[in-house]
Amino acid sequence: MTSHFKAVRLCVVPAILLLQLLAFAVEKKPAPAAPIPAQITAAKRVFIANAGGDQPFYEDPLFSGGPDRAYNQFYAAMEAWGRYELVGAPHDADLVIEILFSVPRIEQKVFRGQPLVVPIPYDPQFRVAIRDPKTNATLWVFTEHAEWAELQRNREKNFDQALAKMVSNVQGLSGSTTSASKP
Repeated sequence: MTSHFKAVRLCVVPAILLLQLLAFAVEKKPAPAAPIPAQITAAKRVFIANAGGDQPFYEDPLFSGGPDRAYNQFYAAMEAWGRYELVGAPHDADLVIEILFSVPRIEQKVFRGQPLVVPIPYDPQFRVAIRDPKTNATLWVFTEHAEWAELQRNREKNFDQALAKMVSNVQGLSGSTTSASKP
C-alpha cells in the first residue's frame, strides 16, 4: 500500500502543478476586445437628447448654469467637433446620444452606532447613453464622476474637466478624435 501511495503521489503532484501553470498562463492573456456596435462607427447624423440635470439645492445650486448646463456644453462640444451632423429629431438620426448630469448625496455610514464623517458629501456625475433610434436599444454607456470640491470655482473646473472627458470618450468610441474641443 505504501508503494501504491507513492505512485499516486508521483502522478498527482505533477498533475496539480501542471494545472496551476496552465491556470496562471490563462490568467495572463487579456480578453479580446469586444466589437463596437456598427451603428456607432457608421453613424453620420446624431440627435443629442437632454436627460436632465439634478442638483440637491435649486435655490443655491452647487454648480452654475442651471439644469441644462451639461446638455448645452456637451452639444456645443459635439457641434464644434464636427464628426456628426446634429439633427433636431430622433427619427432623423442614426444615433441618439443622451446626456444626464446628477449630483447624488453620499449617504452617511454608521459604524458601531456612530455616524462616520464623510468628507465628500456629493458625487457629481455625468452619464452618456448612446441609443439606436429605431429600436431604442442602448448601444453604449459612459459614466464620469466629477471630483467633488468645497470651493465653487474648483467644482466648476472639475465639472468642465469631467464633461470634456465624456466628449473624449464619445470621440474615441467613434474612432475619430480629430479637432477635439473643450466644452
